[in-house]
Amino acid sequence: SIELQQLYHSLLLAETPLIDLRAPLEFVQGAFPGSHSLPLMTDSERQQVGTCYKQQGQEAAIVLGHQLVAGDIQNRIDKWAAFKKENPTAWLYCFRGGLRSRLSAQFLKDNGVDINIVPGGYKALRRYLIETIERAAKQPLTVIGGNTGCAKTHLIQELANGLDIEGMANHRGSSFGKQVTPQPRQINYENQLAVEILKISEHSSSFILEDESKSIGTVHVPLPLFNSMSCAPMVVIDDPLEIRLQRLCDEYCTTMSEKFSAALGEEAGWQAYDEYLHRGLYGIRKRLGLEKFKALNGVLDDALSIQKNSGSTDAHLNWIAAILK
Repeated sequence: SIELQQLYHSLLLAETPLIDLRAPLEFVQGAFPGSHSLPLMTDSERQQVGTCYKQQGQEAAIVLGHQLVAGDIQNRIDKWAAFKKENPTAWLYCFRGGLRSRLSAQFLKDNGVDINIVPGGYKALRRYLIETIERAAKQPLTVIGGNTGCAKTHLIQELANGLDIEGMANHRGSSFGKQVTPQPRQINYENQLAVEILKISEHSSSFILEDESKSIGTVHVPLPLFNSMSCAPMVVIDDPLEIRLQRLCDEYCTTMSEKFSAALGEEAGWQAYDEYLHRGLYGIRKRLGLEKFKALNGVLDDALSIQKNSGSTDAHLNWIAAILK
Protein backbone atom coordinates (compact mmCIF):
# COMPACT_ATOMS: atom_id res chain seq x y z
CA SER A 1 0.00 0.00 0.00
CA ILE A 2 1.00 3.66 -0.38
CA GLU A 3 1.00 4.10 3.41
CA LEU A 4 3.46 1.25 3.85
CA GLN A 5 5.71 2.57 1.09
CA GLN A 6 5.73 6.00 2.75
CA LEU A 7 6.62 4.37 6.08
CA TYR A 8 9.51 2.38 4.56
CA HIS A 9 10.68 5.51 2.76
CA SER A 10 10.75 7.58 5.95
CA LEU A 11 12.40 4.83 8.03
CA LEU A 12 15.22 4.39 5.50
CA LEU A 13 15.74 8.10 4.81
CA ALA A 14 15.96 8.82 8.53
CA GLU A 15 18.56 6.02 8.88
CA THR A 16 16.38 4.61 11.65
CA PRO A 17 18.26 2.17 13.94
CA LEU A 18 16.77 -1.29 13.41
CA ILE A 19 16.87 -4.38 15.62
CA ASP A 20 17.17 -7.45 13.38
CA LEU A 21 15.61 -10.38 15.27
CA ARG A 22 16.50 -12.99 12.65
CA ALA A 23 19.10 -15.63 13.42
CA PRO A 24 22.77 -14.62 12.92
CA LEU A 25 23.03 -16.69 9.71
CA GLU A 26 20.08 -14.83 8.18
CA PHE A 27 21.63 -11.48 9.13
CA VAL A 28 25.00 -12.35 7.55
CA GLN A 29 23.30 -13.25 4.26
CA GLY A 30 21.85 -9.75 4.00
CA ALA A 31 20.54 -6.89 6.14
CA PHE A 32 19.73 -3.17 5.95
CA PRO A 33 21.90 -0.11 6.58
CA GLY A 34 21.42 0.84 10.23
CA SER A 35 20.35 -2.66 11.30
CA HIS A 36 21.91 -4.49 14.24
CA SER A 37 21.83 -8.24 14.82
CA LEU A 38 20.11 -8.91 18.17
CA PRO A 39 18.46 -12.25 17.45
CA LEU A 40 15.53 -13.82 19.26
CA MET A 41 16.97 -17.27 18.49
CA THR A 42 20.43 -18.64 17.75
CA ASP A 43 21.06 -20.45 14.45
CA SER A 44 20.72 -23.81 16.18
CA GLU A 45 17.47 -22.85 17.95
CA ARG A 46 15.98 -21.53 14.71
CA GLN A 47 16.88 -24.76 12.91
CA GLN A 48 15.24 -26.89 15.58
CA VAL A 49 12.06 -24.78 15.53
CA GLY A 50 11.95 -24.90 11.71
CA THR A 51 12.23 -28.69 11.73
CA CYS A 52 9.52 -28.94 14.38
CA TYR A 53 7.24 -26.61 12.35
CA LYS A 54 7.56 -28.84 9.26
CA GLN A 55 6.98 -32.08 11.17
CA GLN A 56 4.47 -31.10 13.87
CA GLY A 57 2.97 -27.75 12.87
CA GLN A 58 2.96 -24.17 14.19
CA GLU A 59 1.68 -24.76 17.72
CA ALA A 60 4.34 -27.35 18.52
CA ALA A 61 7.01 -25.09 17.01
CA ILE A 62 5.90 -22.16 19.20
CA VAL A 63 6.02 -24.32 22.33
CA LEU A 64 9.51 -25.59 21.42
CA GLY A 65 10.67 -22.03 20.66
CA HIS A 66 9.57 -20.86 24.12
CA GLN A 67 11.35 -23.82 25.73
CA LEU A 68 14.59 -23.18 23.83
CA VAL A 69 14.88 -19.46 24.62
CA ALA A 70 13.42 -19.61 28.15
CA GLY A 71 16.76 -19.97 29.91
CA ASP A 72 18.35 -16.96 28.21
CA ILE A 73 15.36 -14.80 27.29
CA GLN A 74 15.97 -12.12 29.94
CA ASN A 75 19.49 -11.61 28.64
CA ARG A 76 18.10 -11.10 25.12
CA ILE A 77 15.38 -8.75 26.35
CA ASP A 78 18.01 -6.72 28.24
CA LYS A 79 20.04 -6.32 25.03
CA TRP A 80 16.98 -5.10 23.10
CA ALA A 81 16.04 -2.72 25.94
CA ALA A 82 19.59 -1.34 26.13
CA PHE A 83 19.61 -0.77 22.35
CA LYS A 84 16.23 0.99 22.52
CA LYS A 85 17.49 3.19 25.35
CA GLU A 86 20.57 4.19 23.32
CA ASN A 87 18.45 4.58 20.16
CA PRO A 88 15.03 5.91 21.17
CA THR A 89 13.77 5.91 17.55
CA ALA A 90 14.64 2.21 17.00
CA TRP A 91 12.21 -0.25 15.38
CA LEU A 92 12.46 -4.03 15.20
CA TYR A 93 11.83 -6.60 12.49
CA CYS A 94 11.98 -10.35 11.84
CA PHE A 95 11.68 -12.06 8.44
CA ARG A 96 7.98 -11.39 7.77
CA GLY A 97 7.08 -9.06 10.64
CA GLY A 98 5.10 -11.89 12.25
CA LEU A 99 5.53 -14.14 15.23
CA ARG A 100 9.13 -13.35 16.19
CA SER A 101 8.46 -9.59 16.03
CA ARG A 102 5.23 -9.76 18.03
CA LEU A 103 6.73 -12.02 20.70
CA SER A 104 9.81 -9.82 21.10
CA ALA A 105 7.77 -6.60 21.22
CA GLN A 106 5.53 -8.20 23.88
CA PHE A 107 8.57 -9.34 25.91
CA LEU A 108 9.84 -5.75 25.82
CA LYS A 109 6.41 -4.33 26.70
CA ASP A 110 6.26 -6.66 29.73
CA ASN A 111 9.61 -5.13 30.75
CA GLY A 112 8.30 -1.57 30.39
CA VAL A 113 9.69 -0.83 26.91
CA ASP A 114 7.53 0.09 23.91
CA ILE A 115 8.90 -0.49 20.41
CA ASN A 116 7.46 -0.38 16.89
CA ILE A 117 7.47 -3.37 14.52
CA VAL A 118 8.36 -2.95 10.83
CA PRO A 119 5.21 -4.19 9.04
CA GLY A 120 6.00 -7.08 6.71
CA GLY A 121 9.47 -7.40 8.21
CA TYR A 122 12.68 -7.97 6.28
CA LYS A 123 10.89 -9.48 3.28
CA ALA A 124 8.65 -6.46 2.65
CA LEU A 125 11.40 -3.88 3.24
CA ARG A 126 13.75 -5.76 0.92
CA ARG A 127 11.05 -5.87 -1.78
CA TYR A 128 10.60 -2.10 -1.42
CA LEU A 129 14.35 -1.54 -1.96
CA ILE A 130 14.42 -3.78 -5.04
CA GLU A 131 11.51 -1.80 -6.49
CA THR A 132 13.39 1.43 -5.70
CA ILE A 133 16.29 0.28 -7.91
CA GLU A 134 13.85 -0.78 -10.65
CA ARG A 135 12.19 2.66 -10.56
CA ALA A 136 15.58 4.43 -10.72
CA ALA A 137 16.48 2.39 -13.81
CA LYS A 138 13.52 4.00 -15.61
CA GLN A 139 14.61 7.55 -14.72
CA PRO A 140 17.07 9.67 -16.78
CA LEU A 141 20.64 8.40 -16.41
CA THR A 142 23.94 9.84 -17.60
CA VAL A 143 27.05 7.67 -17.66
CA ILE A 144 30.57 9.04 -17.19
CA GLY A 145 33.23 7.17 -19.18
CA GLY A 146 36.93 7.56 -19.81
CA ASN A 147 40.22 5.74 -19.37
CA THR A 148 41.50 4.50 -16.01
CA GLY A 149 42.86 7.33 -13.89
CA CYS A 150 40.57 10.09 -15.18
CA ALA A 151 39.06 10.65 -11.69
CA LYS A 152 35.55 9.68 -12.78
CA THR A 153 34.69 8.53 -9.26
CA HIS A 154 35.91 11.79 -7.71
CA LEU A 155 33.66 13.75 -10.07
CA ILE A 156 30.62 11.59 -9.27
CA GLN A 157 31.24 12.04 -5.54
CA GLU A 158 31.10 15.83 -5.99
CA LEU A 159 27.82 15.82 -7.92
CA ALA A 160 24.54 16.17 -6.00
CA ASN A 161 22.93 13.45 -8.15
CA GLY A 162 26.05 11.30 -8.49
CA LEU A 163 25.46 7.65 -7.59
CA ASP A 164 28.80 6.17 -6.54
CA ILE A 165 28.26 2.51 -7.40
CA GLU A 166 32.00 1.80 -7.01
CA GLY A 167 32.20 3.35 -3.55
CA MET A 168 29.26 1.30 -2.29
CA ALA A 169 30.86 -1.83 -3.80
CA ASN A 170 34.09 -0.93 -1.93
CA HIS A 171 36.05 -1.61 -5.12
CA ARG A 172 37.49 0.63 -7.83
CA GLY A 173 36.25 -1.58 -10.63
CA SER A 174 39.66 -2.34 -12.18
CA SER A 175 42.20 -5.15 -11.83
CA PHE A 176 43.81 -3.02 -9.09
CA GLY A 177 40.44 -2.04 -7.64
CA LYS A 178 40.53 -4.15 -4.47
CA GLN A 179 40.37 -2.25 -1.18
CA VAL A 180 41.93 -3.16 2.18
CA THR A 181 38.52 -3.92 3.72
CA PRO A 182 36.28 -6.61 2.19
CA GLN A 183 33.44 -5.94 -0.25
CA PRO A 184 29.85 -6.11 0.97
CA ARG A 185 27.63 -9.08 0.24
CA GLN A 186 25.47 -8.69 -2.88
CA ILE A 187 22.24 -8.14 -0.92
CA ASN A 188 23.84 -5.52 1.36
CA TYR A 189 25.27 -3.77 -1.71
CA GLU A 190 21.84 -3.61 -3.34
CA ASN A 191 20.22 -2.38 -0.12
CA GLN A 192 22.79 0.41 0.31
CA LEU A 193 22.44 1.35 -3.36
CA ALA A 194 18.67 1.62 -3.03
CA VAL A 195 18.94 3.81 0.08
CA GLU A 196 21.34 6.16 -1.77
CA ILE A 197 18.84 6.31 -4.65
CA LEU A 198 16.11 7.32 -2.18
CA LYS A 199 18.33 10.10 -0.80
CA ILE A 200 19.17 11.49 -4.23
CA SER A 201 15.52 11.23 -5.33
CA GLU A 202 14.61 13.75 -2.61
CA HIS A 203 16.16 16.52 -4.72
CA SER A 204 16.75 15.07 -8.21
CA SER A 205 14.88 12.98 -10.77
CA SER A 206 18.04 11.94 -12.63
CA PHE A 207 21.27 10.11 -11.78
CA ILE A 208 24.88 10.24 -12.91
CA LEU A 209 26.90 7.02 -12.70
CA GLU A 210 30.29 5.75 -13.75
CA ASP A 211 30.58 3.48 -16.78
CA GLU A 212 30.95 -0.03 -15.33
CA SER A 213 30.87 -3.64 -16.44
CA LYS A 214 28.27 -5.95 -14.90
CA SER A 215 30.66 -6.86 -12.08
CA ILE A 216 32.51 -4.55 -9.70
CA GLY A 217 34.89 -6.96 -8.04
CA THR A 218 32.71 -9.66 -6.50
CA VAL A 219 29.39 -7.76 -6.61
CA HIS A 220 27.11 -7.16 -9.57
CA VAL A 221 25.32 -4.02 -10.68
CA PRO A 222 21.57 -4.87 -10.47
CA LEU A 223 20.47 -5.91 -13.95
CA PRO A 224 17.68 -3.32 -14.50
CA LEU A 225 20.15 -0.53 -13.66
CA PHE A 226 22.95 -2.03 -15.76
CA ASN A 227 20.65 -2.43 -18.76
CA SER A 228 19.61 1.23 -18.51
CA MET A 229 23.25 2.33 -18.15
CA SER A 230 24.11 0.40 -21.33
CA CYS A 231 21.89 2.63 -23.45
CA ALA A 232 22.25 5.91 -21.50
CA PRO A 233 24.05 8.96 -22.95
CA MET A 234 27.74 9.09 -22.00
CA VAL A 235 30.09 11.91 -21.12
CA VAL A 236 33.75 10.99 -21.71
CA ILE A 237 36.58 12.46 -19.63
CA ASP A 238 39.90 12.64 -21.47
CA ASP A 239 42.72 13.52 -19.09
CA PRO A 240 46.35 13.66 -20.30
CA LEU A 241 48.48 10.57 -19.71
CA GLU A 242 50.82 12.38 -17.28
CA ILE A 243 47.96 13.35 -14.97
CA ARG A 244 46.43 9.85 -15.08
CA LEU A 245 49.81 8.29 -14.43
CA GLN A 246 50.52 10.32 -11.29
CA ARG A 247 46.97 9.89 -10.04
CA LEU A 248 47.13 6.09 -10.34
CA CYS A 249 50.56 5.94 -8.73
CA ASP A 250 49.15 7.87 -5.78
CA GLU A 251 46.06 5.61 -5.60
CA TYR A 252 47.64 2.20 -6.17
CA CYS A 253 50.96 2.75 -4.42
CA THR A 254 51.13 5.64 -1.95
CA THR A 255 47.57 5.40 -0.61
CA MET A 256 47.23 1.61 -0.67
CA SER A 257 50.57 0.98 1.07
CA GLU A 258 49.51 3.41 3.82
CA LYS A 259 46.08 1.75 4.15
CA PHE A 260 47.49 -1.78 4.37
CA SER A 261 50.06 -0.67 6.93
CA ALA A 262 47.43 1.10 9.06
CA ALA A 263 45.13 -1.92 8.97
CA LEU A 264 47.60 -4.77 9.44
CA GLY A 265 50.80 -3.28 10.88
CA GLU A 266 54.02 -2.54 9.05
CA GLU A 267 55.26 -6.04 8.21
CA ALA A 268 51.95 -7.80 7.46
CA GLY A 269 50.69 -4.63 5.76
CA TRP A 270 53.68 -4.55 3.41
CA GLN A 271 53.20 -8.22 2.52
CA ALA A 272 49.49 -7.65 1.77
CA TYR A 273 50.33 -4.55 -0.31
CA ASP A 274 52.97 -6.50 -2.27
CA GLU A 275 50.40 -9.26 -2.96
CA TYR A 276 47.75 -6.71 -3.95
CA LEU A 277 49.96 -5.20 -6.70
CA HIS A 278 51.16 -8.58 -7.98
CA ARG A 279 47.61 -9.93 -8.05
CA GLY A 280 46.42 -6.86 -9.95
CA LEU A 281 49.12 -7.28 -12.59
CA TYR A 282 48.40 -11.02 -12.82
CA GLY A 283 44.74 -10.20 -13.46
CA ILE A 284 45.58 -8.53 -16.79
CA ARG A 285 48.31 -10.99 -17.90
CA LYS A 286 46.26 -12.25 -20.88
CA ARG A 287 45.82 -8.73 -22.22
CA LEU A 288 49.51 -7.99 -21.79
CA GLY A 289 50.74 -11.26 -23.23
CA LEU A 290 53.00 -13.61 -21.29
CA GLU A 291 56.28 -12.00 -22.34
CA LYS A 292 55.26 -8.46 -21.44
CA PHE A 293 53.64 -9.67 -18.22
CA LYS A 294 56.90 -11.32 -17.09
CA ALA A 295 58.91 -8.20 -17.97
CA LEU A 296 56.51 -5.88 -16.10
CA ASN A 297 56.45 -8.23 -13.12
CA GLY A 298 60.22 -7.68 -12.87
CA VAL A 299 59.76 -3.90 -13.13
CA LEU A 300 57.16 -4.12 -10.34
CA ASP A 301 59.55 -6.15 -8.15
CA ASP A 302 62.25 -3.49 -8.61
CA ALA A 303 59.79 -0.67 -7.81
CA LEU A 304 58.64 -2.43 -4.61
CA SER A 305 62.26 -2.95 -3.55
CA ILE A 306 63.02 0.76 -4.05
CA GLN A 307 59.85 1.80 -2.21
CA LYS A 308 60.65 -0.50 0.72
CA ASN A 309 64.19 0.86 1.04
CA SER A 310 63.62 4.55 0.34
CA GLY A 311 59.87 5.16 0.68
CA SER A 312 59.74 6.56 -2.87
CA THR A 313 56.98 5.33 -5.20
CA ASP A 314 58.43 7.01 -8.33
CA ALA A 315 59.75 3.72 -9.78
CA HIS A 316 56.17 2.40 -9.94
CA LEU A 317 55.52 4.94 -12.71
CA ASN A 318 57.50 2.67 -15.04
CA TRP A 319 55.15 -0.32 -14.99
CA ILE A 320 51.99 1.80 -14.65
CA ALA A 321 52.99 3.85 -17.71
CA ALA A 322 53.60 0.69 -19.73
CA ILE A 323 50.07 -0.54 -18.92
CA LEU A 324 48.39 2.81 -19.66
CA LYS A 325 50.18 3.20 -22.99
